[in-house]
Amino acid sequence: MPKPSARSLPSLSVRIDLDAEGRIGPGKIQLLENIRQCGSISAAGRAMDMSYKRAWDLVDEINRICRQAAVERQTGGKNGGGAMLTPFGLSLVARYRKIERDAASAVKKELAALRSDIGKPKKAATR
Repeated sequence: MPKPSARSLPSLSVRIDLDAEGRIGPGKIQLLENIRQCGSISAAGRAMDMSYKRAWDLVDEINRICRQAAVERQTGGKNGGGAMLTPFGLSLVARYRKIERDAASAVKKELAALRSDIGKPKKAATR
């Protein structure tokens, strides 16, 4: 989801708990999207102001909790190595983004009502 502006708040953020220890949320999905775009785990991490080690650790975590590879490393060659999303990784990103859109659509009216309530001035407490 795009970053909300102050005017569009509140917004919904989706985190999917896959098991007791593993979850997928907006940060990991953004990392996967950056890997797809950059062709490199380190470049994807840099795009998110994330250390090389942190990006690699998250990729390893995603692969572990999904019990299959979402990211595949490519061996070096003339232009060096890189990384790409596997068919499962592409599907994971697409499915997460669909869940996110569907959830946002389902709560749109309630978020608008909440935004309206938050924008109303407080009433003075009566005694």
